[in-house]
Amino acid sequence: MEQTLSRQAASDAVGDQGWRFLLGRLFTSVPVDSLGRAAEVAARAVAACGPDADAHLRTDLRPERAVLSLQSVAHAAVTDRDVQLAHRISATVAELGLRTVTEVGGAAPRSVQLLEIAIDALDIAAVRPFWKAVFGYTDEAGLDGPEDAIVDPVGQGPAIWFQQMDRPRPQRNRIHFDICVPHDEAARRIEAALAAGGRLLSADRAPSFWVLADVEGNEVCVTTWQGRDP
Repeated sequence: MEQTLSRQAASDAVGDQGWRFLLGRLFTSVPVDSLGRAAEVAARAVAACGPDADAHLRTDLRPERAVLSLQSVAHAAVTDRDVQLAHRISATVAELGLRTVTEVGGAAPRSVQLLEIAIDALDIAAVRPFWKAVFGYTDEAGLDGPEDAIVDPVGQGPAIWFQQMDRPRPQRNRIHFDICVPHDEAARRIEAALAAGGRLLSADRAPSFWVLADVEGNEVCVTTWQGRDP
C-alpha cells in the first residue's frame, strides 16, 4: 500500500536530490544539449520506474531540458512510492553524467514551476461545467466534486480552480493567476516582480502565498507548499 505524504515530508525526502514539491507533485529538470539526449533521459527514467512508470511518471522533453514529474495517479498526491522513484531516477540520470536540478537561481531561464488559473465565483457549481467544456478539461483523479479544480487531460494547460466569493465585487479582478514555485525560489521571484514595477498587495498568508499586482492592479499570487500542512 502506498502512503500519502505531507507536503513537508515529501519536500524533505527529495530536496537534496534536486526535486521540488509543487501542488501535489515532485518536479525536477535535467539540462541537456539535444532533444535526443532528453529522450534518452526520459527512457532511462521510465526504465528506473519499471512497472510504476505509467501510474507515476510524466515527462516534458525539450532540446535544452527534460522536465520530469512524479505523482501517484491513483491518489492524486505524492506517496512514499514517488519518493522512491525520484531517488531511482536521480541515480540513473547521474549514470548518464547528468543531474536532476531545480534550476532555482543561477543561469537557468526559470525554476521548475506550475501555473494555475483561479476564477472567482458566487456559484462555483454553476460556472464549473462551462469552463470544463470550453477548455476540454476533465476532473482530477479522485476530485470530481462540483467545486473541485479541473485539469487538462493531456497535461499541457494550467489547472483551473474556483475561489468562493461571498458577494459581487464588480471592481475586483474575477480571474487571476497562481504561480507555484519552489519554496526556495519565492523570495527571488517576488523581488524580481517588484523591481519590474509590481506592488506587493498582501503577505498575510506567506509563505503559503503572496498577492502581487502590476501597475494597473492586475493580480497574481506567488505560491509555495509551505504553511499548508495541518
